[in-house]
Amino acid sequence: MSTLADLNPEQRAAALHRGGPLLVVAGAGAGKTLTLAARVAQLVLDGADPQRLLLMTFSRRAAAELGRRVGRLLHEALRLPPTTAAPVLPWCGTFHGIAARLLRELAPRIGLAPSFSVLDRADAQELMGMTRHALGLSMTAQRFPQAGTCLAIHSRAVNSQAPLPELLPSTYPWVAQHEAALRQLFDAYAADKQRQQLLDYDDLLLVWWHLMQQPQLAAALAARFEHVLVDEYQDTNRLQAGILLALQPDGRGLTVVGDDAQSIYAFRAAELRNMLDFPGHFTPPARVLTLERNYRSTQPLLAASNAVIALAPERFAKTLWSDRASSARPRLVTVADDAAQARWVADEVLRQREQGLTLKRQAVLFRTGHHSAALELELTRRNIPFVKFGGLRFLEASHVKDLLALLRWAHNPRGRLAGFRVVRLVPGLGPASATRLLDAMAASDDPAAALRGWKPPAAAALDWAALRTTWCALQGGTRRWPDELQLALTWYQPHLERLHDDARVRRADLDALAQIAAGHGSREQFLTELALDPPEASSDEAGPPHRDEDYLILSTIHAAKGQEWNAVSVLNVVDGCMPADMATGHAAEIEEERRLLYVAMTRAKDSLNLLVPQRFFVTQQRQWGDRHLYATRSRFIPPDLLPHFACVAPEAGPDARLDLDGPPLLDVAAALRGTWR
Repeated sequence: MSTLADLNPEQRAAALHRGGPLLVVAGAGAGKTLTLAARVAQLVLDGADPQRLLLMTFSRRAAAELGRRVGRLLHEALRLPPTTAAPVLPWCGTFHGIAARLLRELAPRIGLAPSFSVLDRADAQELMGMTRHALGLSMTAQRFPQAGTCLAIHSRAVNSQAPLPELLPSTYPWVAQHEAALRQLFDAYAADKQRQQLLDYDDLLLVWWHLMQQPQLAAALAARFEHVLVDEYQDTNRLQAGILLALQPDGRGLTVVGDDAQSIYAFRAAELRNMLDFPGHFTPPARVLTLERNYRSTQPLLAASNAVIALAPERFAKTLWSDRASSARPRLVTVADDAAQARWVADEVLRQREQGLTLKRQAVLFRTGHHSAALELELTRRNIPFVKFGGLRFLEASHVKDLLALLRWAHNPRGRLAGFRVVRLVPGLGPASATRLLDAMAASDDPAAALRGWKPPAAAALDWAALRTTWCALQGGTRRWPDELQLALTWYQPHLERLHDDARVRRADLDALAQIAAGHGSREQFLTELALDPPEASSDEAGPPHRDEDYLILSTIHAAKGQEWNAVSVLNVVDGCMPADMATGHAAEIEEERRLLYVAMTRAKDSLNLLVPQRFFVTQQRQWGDRHLYATRSRFIPPDLLPHFACVAPEAGPDARLDLDGPPLLDVAAALRGTWR
């Protein structure tokens, strides 16, 4: 069987391209993953060494899916027996995962200990907060940004490669007067990480980028990979683009795939110009192939989506098409306010369900999480189960952080943040005792010896001895992975029961963590990958379990990217919400909001409803009366686009209708005169 058998002509051209750089502009629902997998499989069949093929995506799940598809295509094309494994791609992963692997390998040559730890976002914020406090910035006369804001500014500066004098006025104007203090804070934060042999999420790319600025190292890394392929290129930042261009400076063997119309992550420093300017980086320019056949949506839905994005001033021109004919245009539904919007959506969801469309095949999308508040109340009132995507991540649950801190501290004894958390779990050891121990370990050439010789307060001696024994066993590597995690669990169990009333529920998370651990070859790999791509769910933040067999999907548009449902409703398609009122300061921000609406519209397969409430209550002042704002339909759907939609203006309910043909109901003039008598 050929790897090209299921491809259309444009997909086949992408899979067979050889030689210079290639840009594949893949429209929504155009079979991008299949095309990329077929290209990789065809390269291997044509003689490319899988060991020298680098494939990078933006999530571990996407990387795993690509690896599975490539393996399946190769298995079928090579006609291998069912018991024979297909070739694997050892360098298939996320940008940050590949960076961590390379830096671990090169650590001794770049001033890092091979046991360096990778901070997740929550721990990075905590360390930023500690550094901020140590510099006295938490006690300034003027309001100073909180640790989370400081970390966000630091992350944006790193990933956008924008200096603070340029970044602050445009993106964080309310903290621009603190530029000097922020510079001092970021220098101290970097020094703290270096002392403790820590890297945060953004450091992985930053250090890799700096490596690629060294000609000798850049040449060695470039020679390692014959082919470099990147998915979702529209979401890359300047660091990532710089790394790629340094890996393949002449473009030979470089393939990038993406959709400029779905670039919606500027708040993470994603740079759309990376994709728009890609062809011109090379001489001759990169070949551009466009995938326009859509396998998801009906033609009327695509016609409306095409019309919305066609108004973007700068883009790769493409017109999505489908052979899925339909007479149903997307609906533009005007309602009175957010309460009426919630009622209309709930009615529509139940109507679709009665026609055989399960709740799980329907979704309600919105620009920002709080936009669904009224709908959530209405769904609860009507007993319509739903799941809302968003919230805290798994690693932010306190019991998960406790266990991982023990593993991280054993792996990196100079990791002060993890050590401080673990030591304070021991009854009788407070912040002062923990600081004394960590100071002693930091001052010693042998931190493990310093820990073994440390004397705790008498009241904590017994519990300290248990921790010391466990830590030494973990640090000494006397057990194989994942048995080390079971050892840590045995130590932590009594503390879990002491600290949490719902210990049994939380233990389920830790058991799930043990299952995840079994899929990794070492503690180092487990800790790094978990920090870079953690699970989303945790019983620490979960509500009652869903015992219904079906539930409606509620999601922000950002979280919905890459997903699809048969029926989709989009809330608040009005100016002020889409585009958001905070995103109308610059033309680039407005254009990203246009792309956000396009992403929402292209999630639908059969049915699409765009809701347009006419007024919004001013929530903060509702107790003082009917304070509200009037809204207008989103500027992204001007009048000349209305023929692509079925415009719906629901009538008032039967209980709101009055009989105007009967006798007079009220003599208004008499009533008014009577007021003053």
